[in-house]
Amino acid sequence: MSTEIRSDNPCFVLHGVHDARFEERPVPELEGDEVLVAVQKTGICGSDVHYLHHGAIGSFVVRDPMCLGHESAGVVVKLGPKAAGSGLKVGDRVALEPGMGCRTCPQCKAGLYELCPNMTFAATPPFIHGTLCRYYKLPADLLYLLPASVSLEDGAMMEPLAVAVHALSTLANVRTDQTVVVFGAGPVGLLCMAVAKALGARRVIAVDIQKERLEFAKGYAATDTFIPPPNNQGESKADYTERSAETLRDALDVPLRGRGAIDVAIDASGAPVCIGTCIHLLKPGGTMVQVGMGPAVVPISMFHVITKQLRLLGSFRYGQGDYPLAISLVERGLVDLGPLVTHRYKFEQALEAFETTRAGKDKDGKPAIKCIIDAPL
Repeated sequence: MSTEIRSDNPCFVLHGVHDARFEERPVPELEGDEVLVAVQKTGICGSDVHYLHHGAIGSFVVRDPMCLGHESAGVVVKLGPKAAGSGLKVGDRVALEPGMGCRTCPQCKAGLYELCPNMTFAATPPFIHGTLCRYYKLPADLLYLLPASVSLEDGAMMEPLAVAVHALSTLANVRTDQTVVVFGAGPVGLLCMAVAKALGARRVIAVDIQKERLEFAKGYAATDTFIPPPNNQGESKADYTERSAETLRDALDVPLRGRGAIDVAIDASGAPVCIGTCIHLLKPGGTMVQVGMGPAVVPISMFHVITKQLRLLGSFRYGQGDYPLAISLVERGLVDLGPLVTHRYKFEQALEAFETTRAGKDKDGKPAIKCIIDAPL
């Protein structure tokens, strides 16, 4: 593609609930080590859709017009005055890590920049810029060179893949020969399964309430699948989660302890019953990582957490080393992102891409996993 910088910068901008518009914004001016990227591919995340339909996620409330999009890859078109030593050059294909820490707080200095209280993150209020545009700028160290064998479409998928890498590798420390269960077979859940498999897990068990999702998961990265049983009349949630865990172990011949027991449980659903079932499933000393966002307050069996000495961890976005490992897994063929991209749209079809993502299927009924939007013409 041409690296000549054009004068226009069309953006897909959210003005309010169900009010997104195409409009022009200035081409970003560069300072310091910033780099200007011509965005080529952008994936649609559930958070983008949530902002469109609700105008907020928790305390992140859209108060000013905000460009949407944060899962992107593109081509470097200009380097800032202090970016020359970054190793990047005009024409490089890069994946964009869309969150910038302040670089000075205790969390940033400790290498935990994902927990920076002053994080500036694309398409997240109060920041008004996102990557569904022609041009986007980032500091050079948040741009990751894509190997020749990794496509720009794959590059856009590095953002959700890095979420999975953070949960499975950085936090859970998944190792070869372990057994991993993943609740939720949506895009992030599927990527968690793929990363578990790539890291050498013996068994990757996918749990979901939709048969079609589990069929895809089994063909993609899961070794086993499980549909939780229905509730019994009058059954409490606490009793249900324990029974559901026992049913899974019986159905899939999973021991409670010893070799083959569940070492790591990942919840990518946010559903309270899934979280509770994870705790019952884990072997003593096992690790649970909460990836999916659900209700703010969830009751859990603290008795089992204590008596099994479980590790319960929250996973927030991604951090140091997660993008490079994500790219490496794809480059080496250990994770295949291609099957997850089910729909592709032109920039002017962005609203249709959002609706397909929200509905989980297109207007013809084809199931959707990940929608990718092309650059503006």
